[in-house]
Amino acid sequence: METALAKLKAQGIEGAAFGDLFLEDLKAYRETQLAKIGMEAIFPLWNMNTTELVRSMEASGIEAVIVCVNEGCLGKEFLGRKVDSKLLQDLPDNVDPCGENGEYHSFVCNAPFFSHPVRILKGETVHKKYAATNDRDSGFYFLDLIEYDANS
Repeated sequence: METALAKLKAQGIEGAAFGDLFLEDLKAYRETQLAKIGMEAIFPLWNMNTTELVRSMEASGIEAVIVCVNEGCLGKEFLGRKVDSKLLQDLPDNVDPCGENGEYHSFVCNAPFFSHPVRILKGETVHKKYAATNDRDSGFYFLDLIEYDANS
């Protein structure tokens, strides 16, 4: 990380923005790594209400799909779902709307600041088991995404 960031620093980039919301240890790690080379760690979403964040993302035209679910929290049927207000209605009460406790991970495929949407097709679903570190983190479902060119 330090090598990659040093190259950016040499190009005049003074900081890096992260989408972290709540994990203090991860925030501290990123700040420490960037401080080593004199860069600023920026956290524009820090401590935001995740329900409101999903609504704000949807309203602003940001589109994300779920690409990984922790099977201790969500079923594989959530793979490929848009992160939007409909998802908020369907999530169990114990799941953070943004997946901030490791319940799911997403991929942003479109946003107003993209030059064009990333057009994707759903690929293979893969299940992986890991040595559990707690009572819910033993297995994950991953959805492969395939980029395609709509013009070809």
